[in-house]
Amino acid sequence: VRYLVCADPPGPRIGNGGSTLHALRCLEEQYGDQWTSFTVLLIHSGGYSQRLPNASALGKIFTALPLGDPVYQMLELKLAMYIDFPRHMKPGVLVTCSDDIELYSTAVTETITFDKPGFTALAHPSDLAVGTTHGVFVLDPSSFSGKGGLEYGSCYRFLHKPDVETMQQSGAVCVRGDHPQLSSPGSRGDSAVASECVYTDSVFYIDHSTAQQLLEFYKQMGTLCCEIDAYGDFLQALGPGATPDYTKNTSNVSKEDSGLVAVRQQLYSLLQGTALNVIVLNNSQFYHIGTTQEYLFHFTAESKLRFELDLQPVAFSIFPDTAKTLDQLSIIQSVLEPGCVIGPGSVIEYSRIGPEVSVGKGSIVSGSYINFNVDIPSNCFLSSVSVKITDRVEYVTMVFGVGDDLKKSVKLLSDIHSLQFFGASLPECLELWSLEASDQLFSSEDTRLGLWTARIFPVCSTLSESVRMSLNMLNSVQHKSAFKLSGFQLLSVEEMLTCKDVEDMLKFRKQIYDEICLQRQKEKS
Repeated sequence: VRYLVCADPPGPRIGNGGSTLHALRCLEEQYGDQWTSFTVLLIHSGGYSQRLPNASALGKIFTALPLGDPVYQMLELKLAMYIDFPRHMKPGVLVTCSDDIELYSTAVTETITFDKPGFTALAHPSDLAVGTTHGVFVLDPSSFSGKGGLEYGSCYRFLHKPDVETMQQSGAVCVRGDHPQLSSPGSRGDSAVASECVYTDSVFYIDHSTAQQLLEFYKQMGTLCCEIDAYGDFLQALGPGATPDYTKNTSNVSKEDSGLVAVRQQLYSLLQGTALNVIVLNNSQFYHIGTTQEYLFHFTAESKLRFELDLQPVAFSIFPDTAKTLDQLSIIQSVLEPGCVIGPGSVIEYSRIGPEVSVGKGSIVSGSYINFNVDIPSNCFLSSVSVKITDRVEYVTMVFGVGDDLKKSVKLLSDIHSLQFFGASLPECLELWSLEASDQLFSSEDTRLGLWTARIFPVCSTLSESVRMSLNMLNSVQHKSAFKLSGFQLLSVEEMLTCKDVEDMLKFRKQIYDEICLQRQKEKS
């Protein structure tokens, strides 16, 4: 196996589609003509990860799972899940994201084979509600019966995040009487409703000659200056029923871009007429862990994923019997001291928690060292980052409510009251912290004012001090009491990531790792 890591080229964001094209170019530069015979697994390791910010600094693909001893990261799970694919795969590229998990069962004689020209995608039965946030396949009925565990069919048309009406009108909805258990978390299988399903996307394969065509297209373009979506912009061009209408719809693009429509149209004419083959996995479930809510649900609640992967409440951690807690939690590679209390539904990863700490319900604590007396409230998101500022390692801890929207931004200062921080409006918070609302308060060049770009988090010389200061900020908002931030150097989340010190963060994880190993040896002897 050869491993290759390639970062996006500097400049504007190019989306996971642009990254796919760029990665193909890196493969060719690195291996020349050799890559014509390669079977490639291409994993998008995660962008800004604004909906799950504890993965922002090190990348979603390195998200730790509450499983294994020492713990597995998402990368290991991906490699394990796809371990059977390469031997049934012609040269080409299998594209996947880093925050989804596909679990399936097939009969002993059934194999998943990627050997057809064009694109081949896995399809999973899902509720219509799930379909609205994913890609949905309109299957060609003559090629598909809906019976059996695994079926090869062809796709007439691909819909990207369609509404329910679009799904119904375009013939995407299938009726399945015998599978009431196919339901998303929350809908506990009312069989009348659950019999309606759509087939949603996950992983897809591009055969080598199609990948080569995409690479030639990319080389011809020179540089990309817009965000291309590997799912929306590649797959919507495929199948006999494809139409170019989507190229003009820019509703779910993060930056409106002049060049986007043109690039989409060029991709459409390049890919139009290319086959979209579908491998329907009738006994499968697709899970997504891309948001704080999904992360908490799958790691701590009675989720089907937790049961299927046997996720543990305590994974590779020092966890004293005296620590008060319930089963509904997730402690991952952390050291907890006797006396601390962790509320149900919370996740603690890569942290040291002292004896006088209590954590409320449904909170996330990541990469932190808390050695003082404190009550961390419920539904709190706390994640520490090492930063390098003028050659010195310092620490910043971001703190939010788990439901706060870090993607939301406004254009005008007069609109920042619509930004919510832990249940209060941003201007209320700024007043409590003695900060002035001005353009200088936000770090982004492109006048995007939001929680992501707000310079509100104090830089401190130690990790525990940075946690203490950020919790003081939160406490001041909760109790409407003043806490002056005016004396500190303040960073936005955006800035933390540009000056993050990955080595220092890994060093802290390694110290915890070594301590746990040492403790294990003591226990054995």
